[in-house]
Amino acid sequence: MPAQAFAADTGQQQRVVELVNQARAGAGCEPLTEDERLTNAANGHSSDMAARGYFSHTTPEGATFDQRIKNAGHPSPGSENIAAGQSSAEQVMDAWMKSDGHKRNILDCSLKSIGVGVETTNWNWTQDFGR
Repeated sequence: MPAQAFAADTGQQQRVVELVNQARAGAGCEPLTEDERLTNAANGHSSDMAARGYFSHTTPEGATFDQRIKNAGHPSPGSENIAAGQSSAEQVMDAWMKSDGHKRNILDCSLKSIGVGVETTNWNWTQDFGR
């Protein structure tokens, strides 16, 4: 994939992690630790969705989030959240927390690690979680 196809914003990614851990603290969960393998998987998925114009947890070839996480080297995939169109960490977290399934992933106390990817050309977001 060409480098110009991917524009990340590490400040926004870090802010999402902070907001996730704030929400988890309010629910009595331990904070998640950032995992570079999950971040790489999340960035790759956000970039791929933007470059190829799809929005799904499954790639056009049929690769699922857990397969992508394992391919990035993380042995214990947990779950994944995706979003599109929100141009800030606060906006995307607000959207995720208003969605039962996404909120359930964020507040799942059995999850231990996180990686966040954002592609800022089309604002495609991915949160990958590990156990």
